[in-house]
Parts: sequence; C-alpha cells; structure tokens
Amino acid sequence: MDITASLSVLAGTLGIFMGASPLLQAFRAHQRRSSADVSMPFLALLWIGGAAWLAYGIALGNIAMMVANTVGVLACTTAIAVSHYWRHGVAPGEG
Repeated sequence: MDITASLSVLAGTLGIFMGASPLLQAFRAHQRRSSADVSMPFLALLWIGGAAWLAYGIALGNIAMMVANTVGVLACTTAIAVSHYWRHGVAPGEG
C-alpha cells in the first residue's frame, strides 16, 4: 500500500470518528440529565458545516466524504436532540 492509500484510509477513519464526536456530548448530557453546559450554537454551526460538506461530497460523488459527513450530521442531530431534551434538566424519576 502506498502512502496516498494509507493516508486516505487514515483520513477516512478519522473523519468518521470526528463526525461521531458530538455523541460524546450527548452521552454526557444524558448521564448528567442536564445539558446546561452544552453550547447549542456550537452544535448548530457544526451541523450546518457538516450538512454543507455532505452536500459537497454528494455533488462530487465522493463516497468517503459522504460517509464521514453523514455520520457527522447524524451524530450532531442526535446531540442536538438529546441536549434539547435535557436543556432544563428533568427532575429525578421524571426522565
């Protein structure tokens, strides 16, 4: 395997992990039953950027871009939904 192929595998793998990283925030909010420390504008901007890159990947027909950014948009959507759900916290026993 040449260096270009190795780098493409590495970049694709890291792109998927980076795309999934908003799930860490979703897990934290869910565990704490609060998303008071989550920046919703940051997640919104991340979602918009991911959606733009996904559209660009689709326009190019680039599978690696489509996969990584699909993961990113879905993970960010999940983080936004979980953060919204726990935005004001839920009393123990209610959630």
